[in-house]
Formats: sequence, structure tokens, C-alpha cells
Amino acid sequence: MDGTITPDPPASTEIEDVDTDDWEDVPESLRPRRKLPKWPFVLAAVVFAIVVGIVAAWPINLPYYALSPGPVNDVTDYISVDEPSATQGDLFFLTVSLQEVNVLEYVAAQLNPEVDLSPRENIRPAGTSQEQLRDQNLNLMEQSKQNAIYVALTELGYDVTFEGSGARVTAFTEVSAAEGVLEAGDLIIAVDGTAVEFLDDAMSLLGGRRPGDTVELTIDRPVDDPDVAFERHVVEITLIPYRAVNEDEEIIEDPDRGMVGVFLENGETEIVFPVDVEIDSQNIGGPSAGMMFSLEIMNQLTDDDLTGGNRIAGTGTIRQDGTVGAIGGIKQKVFGAIDAGAVYVLVPDGNYDEAVAAAGDVITVVRVVTIDDALDFLATL
Repeated sequence: MDGTITPDPPASTEIEDVDTDDWEDVPESLRPRRKLPKWPFVLAAVVFAIVVGIVAAWPINLPYYALSPGPVNDVTDYISVDEPSATQGDLFFLTVSLQEVNVLEYVAAQLNPEVDLSPRENIRPAGTSQEQLRDQNLNLMEQSKQNAIYVALTELGYDVTFEGSGARVTAFTEVSAAEGVLEAGDLIIAVDGTAVEFLDDAMSLLGGRRPGDTVELTIDRPVDDPDVAFERHVVEITLIPYRAVNEDEEIIEDPDRGMVGVFLENGETEIVFPVDVEIDSQNIGGPSAGMMFSLEIMNQLTDDDLTGGNRIAGTGTIRQDGTVGAIGGIKQKVFGAIDAGAVYVLVPDGNYDEAVAAAGDVITVVRVVTIDDALDFLATL
């Protein structure tokens, strides 16, 4: 031995092989520390951040409308005639739901293949209130109903008197070529010498023009005179490029699109139908149910069931000459027809390709140019 003293190693603070039932016998200072898991705190923080984000983003509206499939309506529920004939099948008209979107709804729409987003100014031009848009669509529905009755009865050989007095100016857009030339209440009775009886006549004659084009309007202007109802004027308006300011004060322009910048409604009409036909459109606006209204009227007034016992949906405007016009939201309407279990969907020629792409092999799409095309197809059933 060299006399060196080696100290004993320090006592271990570790407790080994201790039964967990005996922890109460182990001093607190010698018990191992229990670590709390971190994931609940992380999860709580993430959930809190998401909730805060939703609350913050919810009231922020974006300048877009979401177009989604709307209700599918049995036309029978909207039309009544004296002594209707019995039918086995169903005719449906299709609608689109429009909704202004916030940030979250915008993202949800991007992820939904049945929903499309459209810039707000395409649906509701800048300077146009929601109420003005609603009134415009209701006026278009009224015109559509009258056209539908006229077409149906004339197709069946009835003699119908159907006359309109013109298209009345109700308001001006924020940027307008007509302000200062026209006045609210003016009744447009001709465009470039071509008579205007109804709202859709004026829209057809004014549509498709370019900026710089000049149009001649013949108008009847109401006057405050007990002996004279109106004064007739002929005015000229040079169309301006489409230009509007949206609610975010952003300027929307289309240099190739001519604009007059007025809102119109039908003037007084005088219609004499030899058969009592009622169409209760309730609160539905727009002209796109016109073709289906005509078909249902004919279906109720004839002994033959036009449907052949099938569930048939359709959409398209109707003019007095029987022409079926294109509509908006065709993809959503096709999805609505599918959801309703329709076997066929009748669509305007101008919407046919897009409708076929949406339909796939789930539903048969039928191209319609005039009401006679729809009748010819139904006759094959």
C-alpha cells in the first residue's frame, strides 16, 4: 500500500427495480421527473390559430360570385291551365345559385368541381345595387313567361294577340353614354328605325356593337300635361367602351364592348290569349326557364304525354319566334339535372359543348336551337 486513500464513489441517485406500487415509500427528491407530452400544446396552438384566422377572414368579402347548382323545379308546380291532361313523366327547369363569397368560401369553391367563380362585375356591374339586379331579373322572368305562353299557344294553332309598347329606361349605370341624353321613364320604341316592342328586342338590337358606334333611338318621353301623355324624340347616342368601377374602386374595362349604360324594363303590354294559362314564377328571376315553360304548357293542353314517361330537365330562353337562347351557368344546371335523376337534359345550341363536357356519360344532352327541335326530340320518346 502506498498510503493513498481512495474515496468511495458517491451514492447513486437512481432508483432501480422499484415497484411502482411502492413510490410512496421513495423520497420525493429521488423520484424521476415526469415529462408532459408537447403535442397537446402544439395542437391547441394550431387550432387556436385556425379559429382566429376563420374569425378574421369570415367578414372579408371578395369581388367574386360563386355559381353552384340551384334547385331543380318541377314545371307542373308553376303552371296551371283549364282542364290539364294527365302526364306520366316530368319536366324540370334548372336554376343556378349565386352567392358573393368571402375568403374561406372562395377557397372552398376552388376545391369544388361543381362550383365556378365569376368576377362580381360580370354578374352585377359596378354601380348596380343588388336590388336593381333583382328587379332586372324579375322583369326578364315576366317577359320570359309571356313569350313562353305565346310560343306554346301558337305552336298549338291558337290565335294570340301579343303587343308591347317598348322598353322603358329605369336607371343609368355609373359610367353611361346615355346620361344627359335619355331620362328615366323614357320609352324606347325603335333602334335605328327598327321597332322595339319589348325589353329583349332592345337588348338584341343594341347588343354586339363596338365603342364608337352610333345608335339612333326613337323614344316617347312622359310629360306633365293632362292633354298629352308623352313627347316623341329621336336621339343619337355614341357608344363608349365598357368601363366600370367595382366596390374596391378598381376599374374594369373592355375596350371591344360597346356600352349604352342604361337599365331597361318592359313598357305596357297588351296580350290576349284564347286559353287561360297562369305561370306562378314565385320569386325566381331570369329568363332561362322559358323553353321549359312552353313545353309544359303544351304538355298540359294536349292529350299526348310529351315526356314519354321520362324525367326530362332543360334550360334556355325563349323568343316569340320560338328561338331558344343560350344561358349562364350551364355546367351547374347539368349537375342539378343529374342530381334530380333526369334521363335527358335539353340545352341551347350555344351551351351544348360545355353541357356535354359536364354531363360525361351520366346524362344524355340534347341540342336545341328552336322549340321545334325540342318537340322533335320528345316525339322520339
